[in-house]
Amino acid sequence: MDRDGTARTTRLLVIDDARGFISIRRTRSLAVAISSFLRRARCAVVVQFSCLPLALLASLAVAFSFGGCAPQSAREVIVYTSLDEEFSKPIFAEFTRETGIEVRGQFDVESTKSVGLTQRIMKERARPPCDLFWNNEAVNTLRLDREGLLADYDSPMGRQFPPQYRSPTGTWHGFAARARVLIVNTKLVSEAERPDSIFDLVDPQWKDRCGIAKPLAGTTATHAACLFAAWGDERAEAFFAALKGNCRVLGGNKQVARAVAGGELAFGLTDTDDAIVELEAGMPVAIVFPDQRPAVGGDVALGTLKIPNTLAIIRGAERRTEAELLLDYLLSPAVEERLAGGPSAQIPLNPAVTTRSRAAPQDPLVWMEVDFNTAAAKWDHAARFLRDEFATAE
Repeated sequence: MDRDGTARTTRLLVIDDARGFISIRRTRSLAVAISSFLRRARCAVVVQFSCLPLALLASLAVAFSFGGCAPQSAREVIVYTSLDEEFSKPIFAEFTRETGIEVRGQFDVESTKSVGLTQRIMKERARPPCDLFWNNEAVNTLRLDREGLLADYDSPMGRQFPPQYRSPTGTWHGFAARARVLIVNTKLVSEAERPDSIFDLVDPQWKDRCGIAKPLAGTTATHAACLFAAWGDERAEAFFAALKGNCRVLGGNKQVARAVAGGELAFGLTDTDDAIVELEAGMPVAIVFPDQRPAVGGDVALGTLKIPNTLAIIRGAERRTEAELLLDYLLSPAVEERLAGGPSAQIPLNPAVTTRSRAAPQDPLVWMEVDFNTAAAKWDHAARFLRDEFATAE
């Protein structure tokens, strides 16, 4: 971006032994532009460029690694993703259209969100078929990092993101977040009575009228690990024991949102992407960002938990170059804008993205302060406790 705010144009002059000189003009996703061009060229070499941005330095290295005069064989990248298939698959298709690189996605199911794929990557560590992990949360990605299963990659696109949402060594990269929110049935709960804290989930007045997803997988398990990290074991265990006794426990966040929208529950804890679907379908619901003010007897508001999607290249990935290109593509402003404006209404983390999520209110929010590394370290203890506590829930 130039100082006057206009998009910087980069020109690549490429020698192609089949077609001569060709000029490409792009303003974003340069790695993808180079890859797409070289896929078409039988023998191509970048010979000149102008208005060089930082992102192009890495892209040029990628370009020369693709050089050579032999025809390129069909290229692909294998991605394990816990983001819902209806949200991620169209983005993969667009990447394939731009680059010719086929994306083979492995998707998980609601009941084992992120945890199932994490365990699979751990089991496959000797010969990993997965090249890139697109997780819809952060803690399980950091568990893989603690196991030494993620490769370093200094993504030129990743440098644009705040440091708390990326690894200092490049092993994981956060983007496009969701928030943990309360979804409230407006026909069953008046505005004056509307709950505004996760502590309302353990309030006896709402017994059996509120709901959560079983906290063994997905963002509910991530939320639990973050609370264990923030509160310590004793307080977190007491909270979840009380929560089990007060809430209805359902199979996933989507089920919670639907139960509230359908009037089976007065309110529940879910994610913004599941809540916005019900709101925009015209169901009688409201979205509440919880814990914006201090709890009784407290000095500081807990804040709403914001959980980023995370990307990580698997150590030993067979298709490393393709994985890097896809990772850079997914971190591009265009993809965050698409996720923010799409059905999941995800919250952009790149300061350069001006598109707002429809799920986020206009007023500033208090976000929960969380160290995802500490939460990952707490995972094993929290998971053991929650498995025992919620084994018979539902």
